[in-house]
Amino acid sequence: MLSFLGIALMVGLTGIGSSIGVTICGNAAVGAMKKNPDSLGQYIGLSALPSSQGLYGFVGFFMAKSALDKLLAAGAITPFTAWAIFFTGLILGVVGAYSAIRQAQVCANGIQAIGNGENVFSATMVMAVFPELYAILALLVTILTVLSL
Repeated sequence: MLSFLGIALMVGLTGIGSSIGVTICGNAAVGAMKKNPDSLGQYIGLSALPSSQGLYGFVGFFMAKSALDKLLAAGAITPFTAWAIFFTGLILGVVGAYSAIRQAQVCANGIQAIGNGENVFSATMVMAVFPELYAILALLVTILTVLSL
């Protein structure tokens, strides 16, 4: 049961973070379109970035669920493996959610600046990579942990 909770947290929290993130960016994009509707493509590109953390949760889900299914089929689930899957899911979920929200704040600032006529799309993309990096690291930790079970 603990393992399944970890897997649910993995997908649920990253999905929540991504949905909050794309909403933050979408709100900024709507405001920016009033001033500069010609940059819609840039707004969409920046608004989509926080959705990747939700995808990382989905990848982690498949990895952890596959490992859990094999452990259950072999009767090899132990308290250690249950706790390992739980905490792996919790870590990916929390880091992914926080990363998506913080990345969205960077992107929203870029969207506002583009709406004001500034040419900051590329610089915003680069700055938005930094919060993303930590979600990627959490996904890598998830993959390495699950592969070691």
